Parts: sequence; structure tokens; C-alpha cells
Amino acid sequence: MPARIKNALIWVFGALGGILWGYDTGVISGAMLFLKNDIALTPLLEGLVVSGLLVGAMLGAGLSGRLSDSWGRRRLILAASGVFILGTLGASCAFDAASLIAFRFVIGIGVGIASVVVPLYLTELAPKHLRGGLTSLMQLLVTVGIFVAYVTDYLLADAEAWRWMIGLGVIPAAILALGIVTQPESPRWLVGKGRTDEARTVLTRLRGDAGTAGEELAEIERAERTEQAQSEPLTLRRLLSPRLRPVFVVGMLLVLFQNFVGINTIIYYAPTLLTDIGFGSGGAILANVGIGLLNMLMTLPAMRLIDRKGRKPLLRWGALGMCAAMVLLAVTNLSGLGYGALLSVLTLGGIALYIASFAISWGPVQWVMLPELFPMRIRASAVGLCVLFNWLFNMIVALVFPSLLHAWGAGINFLFFAGTTLLAFLFVQRLLPETKGRSLEEIEQDLLRGRPARPEADGSVPVSSGAAHP
Repeated sequence: MPARIKNALIWVFGALGGILWGYDTGVISGAMLFLKNDIALTPLLEGLVVSGLLVGAMLGAGLSGRLSDSWGRRRLILAASGVFILGTLGASCAFDAASLIAFRFVIGIGVGIASVVVPLYLTELAPKHLRGGLTSLMQLLVTVGIFVAYVTDYLLADAEAWRWMIGLGVIPAAILALGIVTQPESPRWLVGKGRTDEARTVLTRLRGDAGTAGEELAEIERAERTEQAQSEPLTLRRLLSPRLRPVFVVGMLLVLFQNFVGINTIIYYAPTLLTDIGFGSGGAILANVGIGLLNMLMTLPAMRLIDRKGRKPLLRWGALGMCAAMVLLAVTNLSGLGYGALLSVLTLGGIALYIASFAISWGPVQWVMLPELFPMRIRASAVGLCVLFNWLFNMIVALVFPSLLHAWGAGINFLFFAGTTLLAFLFVQRLLPETKGRSLEEIEQDLLRGRPARPEADGSVPVSSGAAHP
């Protein structure tokens, strides 16, 4: 098999966890319409069915850091695929609310693991000049999974086959389990475990040139020796030290804003918003398919632009686009327009602008940047902690939005999210460092020395990756 195809399979199988993540989070919106015919659900139980996955994802993300450091990135992805298979089969065969919630929780553990270890795995295998595009491949496959889930819901809606909607998630989980077995381990993890010869073999396979692989291996080894020479070992506790606290705060703000700009309200509740303005159930599900398709297609240019234009420009323009969309949706909702074509067009236009802006920016960029920010020895644990809070913020929005929607109406909520997207823009402008085109070891050394990141192309100087000296 040619080396190019072998490398392509690494990215495909490594990122396939994204399809599972997207499918399992997206499919419940359609399945929920029909499973209530077989399983009695109160409004509280409906909320638990949806949020059970998010609670499981918090647990999976919290466990991933330590497990990926001890087991290895590849082995943990394999374990996640097994968890996906178990949870999906159990949920599709659930006979009451308790079993359905329990198996959705199991699926969530797999989602949480995948959300930490897959970006970590791809980041550590990718060459620096392609790292953003290759790592964002997982986000593309998340959107593919959501789109496939919406299409599946639509095709099986007439049969009300909610068990098949959920159960078909076994197929990508099985492909992931079979495929990841054939892929290499992260060379950076191998170096950390003293398995330098294996790391050299993996890098030579990935880069296709022994000289280039040797140079990269030497850089990884230098970073490893520097960390070991520190008077105090780098541990997760040191994230709160004066030296690392600034970058930890940046990572936490990144996941905070990604969730509180309102994406979950659109992904989870778009059909509800559309039925509220006069769409029928079938029309709302079909419109949801269109939203999923747009989400997937707009991730493609992000994969190309993230390494050409940089992380910060995409996040800035994405925040402004989302802000404009939320203002449009708020004005449309608060203007008192009666049901009709104009209301439908403006609402769909606002949702489309929002999805396009998010998909080309905040959707993929968070997952690229989180592993880039932290030193190697605490990378897995730090990313795991940030992603745990990512799922916590996700759950908060998913649980609170229906109550706020009922209490305040959609228009006020859209105004709130317009404000959070503006704050997100200011966060990117003022605090976020640019990591484009720099090796993980370069970023790490600047972090440890408290040196500023490389100036941006527009002439502005981002804050230090480390921001403060010890």
C-alpha cells in the first residue's frame, strides 16, 4: 500500500470518532419524537434522556487525560469505540426510561473520551504546517455525523423506527474499532515512555523522509528533556501556578465561549424554533437536514483556511457573523411579524448565517487550539479538564435554554447570545495567542520561558503563551 494512502488512513480512522460523536448527539432530536410512543416520558425524563449523554461525556472527558497518558492515545480510542458499541446497542434495545437514560450515559462516556483523545492524537501525529487542517478533520466528521443523523431521522420518520435511528450508530463504531488497530501510536507519547525507536519508525512513516523524521524526533526529545529537568514536575496542579494559569484561563475561556455563543440552542432546538413559527413537523425535520448539510459544507473551507489565515482571524470573523445572525433572529422575533413567508425566510436566513459562521470558525478551531496550548507532559490532562468543562457548559445551555425560552421568549434569548458572541470577539482580539505554523515544541518552549508568541500577520502582537514568569 502506498505511503500516502497509509497516512490518509491514519487521519480517517483517527478522526472517525467525530462521526460517532456527531451521530449520537444529533440522532436523538428525531428519535425523541417517536420513542415516546413506546416509552413513557415526562418532560423531566425527556430532559434526562438528552442530557444523560452530556453527563456521560463529562465523565469520559474527565477520565481521558490520565488514561491516555497511561494507556496511549490509540488504545484509548479503541476503548472508546467499544464503549460506543455497548451504549448504542443498549439504547436501541431500551425497554424503559431508566435503561434508555443509562445507556445514553454510556454513549456519552464514549463521546467524552473521543472529544479529548481524538484531537490529541491527530495533533501529535500531524506535521506543523498541516496540523490545523488535519486536526479539524475531526470537527468535519462531527458535522458529517450530525448530518447523517438528521438524514437518518428523516428517512425513518414515516416508520417511526426510533430504535433503528439509534442502533445504526453501531456501524461507524465497528469501523473505528477495526481500523484504529492498524494505526500507529503517537510518537510524542512513545518518546515520553522511552520508546524512541518506535517513535522514529512512526515519524519516518508519517513524514516519508528519515532526515525530516530525525529532526522532528530530536525536537521532541529536547522538549522531553527540558520538562524532565524542571525542578518541579509538570502536573495538572501546576495549571494554577502563576506560570501556567494564564494559558489555562485562555483554554477555559475558549470552551466557555464556544458553548455560550448559542450553538447548542440551534443544533438541539432548531426544529422547536421552526415549529413555533408555523412549520409542520415534517418541514421542520427537513429544514434540520438542510442545517446539518450547511454545517458540514462550511467546515470544509475552515480546514483550508485555518493553516493559511491562522486561528485568530477565523474566530474573529466567525464571532461577528454569529453576532449579526443573533441580532437578525432577535429583531425578527421581537418585531411581531405574523406567520408567513417573510418570517420564515428571515428566520431560516438567520439560522443559516449563524451555522455558516460557527462552522467555519469556532466549530473546528477550538479542537485544534486546545492541544496546541499546553505542554506535552500535562497536555492530555489539561485538555481533558477543559473538555470536561466544555461538556458541563454544553449541558447547562441544553438544560436551561428551554426554561428561558418559555420564560422570556426566543427574542430575548437571541439578544443574550448576540452579547456573548460580541464578548467572544473581544476575548479573541485581546487574549488569545496565535499558534499557526509553529511546532508544538516551539509553542511549549515559549510557554515555559514566558516568551510572547509570534506576531500576527496583521501586525498585532498576541499575549504570551505563558503570559507570566514563574
